[in-house]
Formats: sequence, C-alpha cells, structure tokens
Amino acid sequence: MRHKAPQLVSMDFKIMFSRLFVRLSSTYFWYFSVIGLVTPFLAVFLDDKGFTSLAIGEIIAIVTATRIIGPALWAVIADKTGKQLSIIRLGSLLACLSFSLLFVSNSYWPITFSLALFTLFWTAVLPQLEVMTLNSIRRSAKIYSRIRLWGSLGFIALAVVGGEVMIRFSSQAFTYLGLTILLALYGSTLLLKQPKIHLSQTKSKVSILAKITDKAFVVFFFSGMLLQASFGPYYGFFALYLRDLTYPGYAVGLLISIGVVAEIGIFIYAGILYKYFSIKTLLIFSIFITGIRWYLVGQFGHYAWLLAISQLFHAASFGLYHGASIQFIQQHFDPNQQSRGQAVYIGGVFGLGGAIGAYVAGALWLDGAGAQLAYNVAAATACLGAFIALFLPKNVKFVK
Repeated sequence: MRHKAPQLVSMDFKIMFSRLFVRLSSTYFWYFSVIGLVTPFLAVFLDDKGFTSLAIGEIIAIVTATRIIGPALWAVIADKTGKQLSIIRLGSLLACLSFSLLFVSNSYWPITFSLALFTLFWTAVLPQLEVMTLNSIRRSAKIYSRIRLWGSLGFIALAVVGGEVMIRFSSQAFTYLGLTILLALYGSTLLLKQPKIHLSQTKSKVSILAKITDKAFVVFFFSGMLLQASFGPYYGFFALYLRDLTYPGYAVGLLISIGVVAEIGIFIYAGILYKYFSIKTLLIFSIFITGIRWYLVGQFGHYAWLLAISQLFHAASFGLYHGASIQFIQQHFDPNQQSRGQAVYIGGVFGLGGAIGAYVAGALWLDGAGAQLAYNVAAATACLGAFIALFLPKNVKFVK
C-alpha cells in the first residue's frame, strides 16, 4: 500500500485547494453561524421578551425536540434518490421563511411555533450535507475535519458579533441577524454540486432496523444522548449565568470563542489522534471530560480563569466527539442507509437528548437560584454517558 501514499496525498491536496472545498466550507460556515447565534442568545432573546426560566426551558425543549422529526423527514427520500442537494436547498429556503415569522411573533405559542418550524427545516439540512460532503471527499476523516472547522469559524464569528450587536441594538437584532445568516446559507447551497452516487451498487444486505437495534449502535446512541442532555444548562442558560455572575457583556462571546477556538484546533489536528486512538477511546474521553467541564462551570463559575479552562474542554465535548461519531456512523451503516443513519444520530442524540437536557435545566434553573445544581446534574449525566460508552466495540477504525 505504500506506493499509493503519494497519490492519495496529492488527491487530498487538490481537494483542499479546490472549488469543491471552498463551496462546502462556506456552507458549513453559514450553517453553524446559525448555531453561533441561536445557542448563546436565544435565551437572552426570550428573557428580554419577559419569559421565566421555566418557560425558556420549555420553549428550548420543544424547539430542540423538532430535531427528532426534521432530520428524519427527508432521510428516506435522500437515501432512495441520492439527491441530498435538493433537500439541502429546500430545507434552507423553508428555514428562512419560518424564521421570518419571529418578526410578527411576541407571545409564547407564536414564538414557539416559529422557532419549532424553523428548526424542523433547518436541522433537515445537516444530515444531507454530512453525507454529501463525505461522498465528495472519499470519506477522508482528515479532509472532513478541515472542511468542518469552517463551521466552527462561523460559530465563533456570530457568537462574538451577535453578542455585541444585541447589546448595542437590543435583543430584536437577534431576528435580523438570524434571517441574514439563513439567506447567506441558502445562497451558498446554490453553488454546491451533487456528487454522483450509483445507487444500484449500494444495495444493503442488512435492514436499517437491524443496524439501529444492533448492540453497538444502541450503546453509541444512549451514551451520546446523555452527553447532549448534559449540555442543557450550557445551551439554554450560559449567557444568563454569566450575566448573573456580573461578567461584562462581551464575556459571553469571549468565553464561547475560547471553546470554539479549541474546537477548531481539534479539527485541524484530529488526524494525529485518529492514528493513535480508536473511535471508542476518543468517544469515552470526550464524554467523560465533558462531565468534568460542567462540574467546573457549576462550582467555580465565578473564577474567570477556571471558566476559561473549562471552555477549552469544548474541543473534546463537541469537536472530537462529533468527528469520531461521524466516522462511527459512516462505518456502521451501509452506503444507501447513510442519510437515515445521520438522521437517527442527529434527531435522536441531539434532538431527544437536547430536548430532555433543556427541559430539566429549565426546571432546575429557578431563574438562576438553581444554577449550581443544574450543572452538577449535567456533570453526573455526562459521566453516566462515559460509563455506557465503555461497552462500545473496539474494532471500529478511522478512515484515513
């Protein structure tokens, strides 16, 4: 195999300096820019609307739960037709239209409906984008990481800019920024091209149900779901938590930026870790270190330097975990099951896990009085997820 190495390196180099790389990277940039706005500042937007922490937790839980439906909505069609790009474009356009309803929504149910409808279509984009990207780059973990880091750059850009803009122009800027980003996302999808997939050569011998109910996937699913549930206090209330601890307004964007910079570092150098550690080892480490992270945030949030260190753990909590998870799914599911596999992962792990975490965090938060308890529960939840991940098989390896 050594004589093929120069050719493979040359192919990787060409992809990373091609129009394909730029177009895929820009789509990831705008997609995750939406997360960079919504994750830290949705709670601030809702708080300024006069909602209690319990109501905020309920709204975020309902909105997050739509991630269970959204990815699965188009997954079957994508796997049957192989036309992921058409679904990406339609999902992006409908997400724009749904988000724009926030301009005329002010009470609980209209806002909840607008956000839920937006999430329903927006989250349908990512599973198809992941499958299309991996098919375009020969499923190379190294190239995928380089493309995906642009998503992290988008996140950090909006986490910093969004906070400053909302401070200067009020929380209503949330809706203007969100719609602008979604329009940019839709525009970037118009530049993408659908990779050729010969569906006749990708017939599966094992049913999708058998793959989902396989012990390895069940362990992977529940460990990941617990990890995402542990993010409840962070995704829902981190900005409000810092405000209650009297941190300045720019601290939210700065601290979130530290986490995303660490995440970018992981995406750049993940290839080195992939050479020496198995998917199982990296998943266990990522989930366990997340438990330590939430304990530090809850117990020592008033120490800025410890909070900054805890944010560095985001490299493992999200970056390393997500990269290893994508590789697990690519190897576990057959080629014509990839969209459905991604839908189960994103819908179940992020959707169900995120919804449970948001609701529990909202119930425990008590307008800030239960912040420490909420983070302690999150820490215990992540540690339980790491324990379950110990039962993953050892024979899953990375695609170089």
